[in-house]
Amino acid sequence: MSAVFEKDIKERLTVDMTKLSKRLHRQVGQAIVDFNMIEEGDKVMVCVSGGKDSYALLDILTNLRQRAPISFELIAVNLDQKQPGFPEHVLPEYLRSREVPFHIESQDTYSIVKRIIPEGKTMCSLCSRLRRGILYRVAGELGATKIALGHHRDDMIQTLLMNMFFGGKMKGMPPKLMSDDGKNIVIRPLAYVAETDLEKWAAHREFPIIPCTLCGNQENLQRVQIKQMLREWDRKFPNRIDNMLNAMGNVVPSHLMDRNLFPFAGLRATGVADSNGDRAFDDDDDCGPAAGASAALPVPIRLSRDA
Repeated sequence: MSAVFEKDIKERLTVDMTKLSKRLHRQVGQAIVDFNMIEEGDKVMVCVSGGKDSYALLDILTNLRQRAPISFELIAVNLDQKQPGFPEHVLPEYLRSREVPFHIESQDTYSIVKRIIPEGKTMCSLCSRLRRGILYRVAGELGATKIALGHHRDDMIQTLLMNMFFGGKMKGMPPKLMSDDGKNIVIRPLAYVAETDLEKWAAHREFPIIPCTLCGNQENLQRVQIKQMLREWDRKFPNRIDNMLNAMGNVVPSHLMDRNLFPFAGLRATGVADSNGDRAFDDDDDCGPAAGASAALPVPIRLSRDA
């Protein structure tokens, strides 16, 4: 009986991982197509930190490349920031095992950050600026036409909320952008992918995860708090995060307050009916009953999460 039970569990896990693999590869492929992230002849520099997200990104892109209708190159790049105890052998060994071309860039940004940022203060901003400048330079030296980062759906939502809560602006994390130096195109192929799926994939693929000792223990970071809030929302209200991501691609400037995006000052009545016009006196709070109410909730708009 025990053997039968174990066999059944293994079969279910296999089915679950097959569904997860299909979902991840479909979502990454869809993001690439939707935002024209990778084109014929591109050389894509995949930034690999040793964390679950960048490992998964490289893994999925490597698989997609084998069956893509276009030809493109991949090169993995890691920035060794000389953090104490950093296992320098782990990434080269893994990348060689996957037969992925790679480049390790060694720059002691760790000492710079520790020298400039007072103990207990947030290091992420300076660390990010230093890392970004180095990676832009390396991309040029390697002849890369695209820089792929491992930010996922949850990162994009977190950034939107952080900018709203703490920066006073509606600014998210775009799936594709031109770098501030005007020389690089940065892409985020994991834009549609949930972090929980990446956690499951990393465990299944047994990636040799390298923890960040520079900022990994800063639990009071605003981003960490926003992440915890979103996880709680997702637990209580499934599909809310997918709806928020959909909203980022479904913006109505006339119903916000940015005068640079919509000409409010020059708005005049035309006398012509507009089906998309504002219903100024209607109750537009059409979001279903409050928690605990018995009425059925409306069907949410969401990204596909099936196999």
